[in-house]
Amino acid sequence: MKATYHKYMLEFKVPSGTSRGIMTEKETWFIVLEENGKTGIGECGILRGLSADDRDDYEEKLKWACENIHLGEIALWESLLEFPSIQFGIEMAFLSLKSENPYLLFPSDFTRNSKSIVINGLVWMGEAAFMKQQIEDKLANGFDCIKLKIGAIDFDKELELLQYIRSHFSAEQIEIRVDANGAFALNEALDKLNQLNRFELHSIEQPIKKGNIQAMKDLCLETPFPIALDEELIGIFSLEEKESLLKKIKPQYIILKPSFVGGFRGTQEWITLAEKYNIGWWITSALESNIGLNAIAQWTFLQNSPMPQGLGTGALYTNNFDCPLEVSKGQLWYNNSKNWDSEILSKVTY
Repeated sequence: MKATYHKYMLEFKVPSGTSRGIMTEKETWFIVLEENGKTGIGECGILRGLSADDRDDYEEKLKWACENIHLGEIALWESLLEFPSIQFGIEMAFLSLKSENPYLLFPSDFTRNSKSIVINGLVWMGEAAFMKQQIEDKLANGFDCIKLKIGAIDFDKELELLQYIRSHFSAEQIEIRVDANGAFALNEALDKLNQLNRFELHSIEQPIKKGNIQAMKDLCLETPFPIALDEELIGIFSLEEKESLLKKIKPQYIILKPSFVGGFRGTQEWITLAEKYNIGWWITSALESNIGLNAIAQWTFLQNSPMPQGLGTGALYTNNFDCPLEVSKGQLWYNNSKNWDSEILSKVTY
């Protein structure tokens, strides 16, 4: 078996804002396996500045993984514990290699285009007018669950945006999730949650920065509406650490990005623990290309979660790869009448 790795820069159609700044491009890496005339491809979806494996030796570890591909998927996964995005890329590449179609990893009613995945519509941070336009676009496109990135503009303006939505749509009509990306100061967080509560929000992701375990525990205990941990899960590698975190904080929800938590195996560990402690969960992409998003969506469908998932990021880039994934009326479909880009491998390995 031959394994190679390749860097690819995804270019945003529109600069995308978070509380950590504006993104115009996103780095990703692909692992390509070749054996007996077959090819498998996996995506290592690193997000610089956020991923646990954003380290100086990242490429060195990719090279090591490819040179030691003979060790096999399980041994490599165990050896790459501190490199969750590479774990996921390896896992995906082996699944791709074993499949008749390198992009059909988990055949199901989803990949047969008879069932869909309900997703949230993502509204990026920006000036109030820009966010308002995005909100109107999502509502016009049939989403009944929207997720707003907050924490970058004036908080009063963000409250006005939420008031705008609620003046037109009730909580029964539109579910609103907000994501603060850790933007709230510790001494202001509970007050801001109380101000947000009047808009009947579904949940808020990561209101304060990760690592403030006691403060997050207190917030989850006192919050007027549910808190979902996101960044808090990053860098928690062992099963014992995962269980300890959930037992201490007792969040209402956790959000799982396979590229951040060790692929499908790592995600499944979190799900098992969450269900043990009666904690809700949903799965989101981490700005992967359509190759990674495709694998995540196919696996997510098999988990039978009734909640809207965070998988609507395929249209963000100018140089993404054509694929059957299609968003329609707030749902992700696998449209078999659309083909995969026949030039993927040449583009990736260029």
